[in-house]
Amino acid sequence: MTELKKMNNTELQKYHSSLSRSYEEMQAQKLKLDMSRGKPCTQQLDLSADLMNCLNKADYIAVNGADCRNYGGVDGIPDAKKLLAWFLEVRPEEVIIGGNSSLTMMYDLITKAMLHKIPGSETPWSKLPQVKFLCPSPGYDRHFAICENLGIEMITINYQADGPDMDEVEKLVATDSAIKGIWCVPKYSNPTGITYSDIVVKRLAAMYTKAPDFRIIWDNAYTVHHLTDSPDPLLNILEACRQAGNPDRVFEFCSTSKISFPGAGLAMLASSENNVNWLKRQISVQTIGPDKLNQLRHVRFFKDQAGIESHMRQHAAIIKPKFDLVLEILESKLGDKNLASWSKPQGGYFISLDTLPGCAQKIVAKAAAAGIILTPAGATFPYGKDPEDKNIRISPTFPPLSELQQAMELFTLCVELVSVEQELTKRGL
Repeated sequence: MTELKKMNNTELQKYHSSLSRSYEEMQAQKLKLDMSRGKPCTQQLDLSADLMNCLNKADYIAVNGADCRNYGGVDGIPDAKKLLAWFLEVRPEEVIIGGNSSLTMMYDLITKAMLHKIPGSETPWSKLPQVKFLCPSPGYDRHFAICENLGIEMITINYQADGPDMDEVEKLVATDSAIKGIWCVPKYSNPTGITYSDIVVKRLAAMYTKAPDFRIIWDNAYTVHHLTDSPDPLLNILEACRQAGNPDRVFEFCSTSKISFPGAGLAMLASSENNVNWLKRQISVQTIGPDKLNQLRHVRFFKDQAGIESHMRQHAAIIKPKFDLVLEILESKLGDKNLASWSKPQGGYFISLDTLPGCAQKIVAKAAAAGIILTPAGATFPYGKDPEDKNIRISPTFPPLSELQQAMELFTLCVELVSVEQELTKRGL
């Protein structure tokens, strides 16, 4: 029983009138607040300002003697590989350093699998009658956009408290050879904040798949993005796959997009040496080398693992108060009303909120009409269709605290107002 259902009709109508007046007052303020994407704020970007000048005109030689101004090194300079391999708990030879976007590397990989035979494939995926991917949801909308763009059928997988519903995953991959992969954001998942348990990682690594060329796309985007001093542990997926006898099963991705500059950071991929060698051959057809000067800049700026960890503590000091504020307002405004539930992440960039079924799209629309832009309702599901129309992704990092407070007060008001309007409709009032 929700609090709304306990109200009689007169109480409910009075409650609605009060909320409507408050909403009209907020509308009159003509706010323009954007919480649609998980972007670093200006203060976070300022932390990396010295990237702009950490090289001088005589500093362009990598540790192997390569001139970073010139062609070559399609897989990245060894200095950058050594610096960043610890992100993914792999050896430098298992790493490819790309441009500024891990999303680009993911799209590129799936496209190559469609056009060419990935290790273990009998034929390019595009020549098959059907290609399917499993999509744990709520999930990352841009993963789903890649599938939709390439004509890959998406199958929604529900989340459990410790990761995807592995009973469902194992059942599907064991019986359908058209299922070629699964999208995973395994640590501080986008948007739920879930970190996969050791059991889930081991089951993903060891499960039988009818498709011999099945791949786990392990988007470890938030591996160092902690909000507490007790980071969530995550089992090493490459090692788990090796131990399970499936060394080629996983491609792991990460980037410095939310560490240095999103528009000028470094993306990286890690996989088995067999996969890496295959991919290097493919990449050598499309490029003569990445921006190695940017790779060298990052090496000079961060220096080592300790440098990155110190840098990330500064990031956490900036954004944790924003997460705390969002959670405080959600609790104070909605905590005792049974109108919504939400995640309390230990890291990452998002808070996932579930409304009453059937309310999310209306809440996002009502918020937009009053000046706050949120991620579209449904975006966290394949094809943009949330089957229960209840999930909303909240992105606290970009707005300053004062604007974030305004946005969350308006947002929680919209949650209340839409929930009440739905109850009034149910009662025919």
